[in-house]
Amino acid sequence: MAKKAVATLQTGVGKNFTKCIRMVKSKETGAYLFEEEVVHNDHINDFFAKEK
Repeated sequence: MAKKAVATLQTGVGKNFTKCIRMVKSKETGAYLFEEEVVHNDHINDFFAKEK
């Protein structure tokens, strides 16, 4: 039998954080890049508002 994977982020402190992924266009090559970051739920809008 296969083992069931248990998500540890859904218990305790892990509920307060979210993995955010933003697509950014490179100025040099014009290609799109993906920026990933795990941020606190209170700072999600700040992550998407900042420009690079």
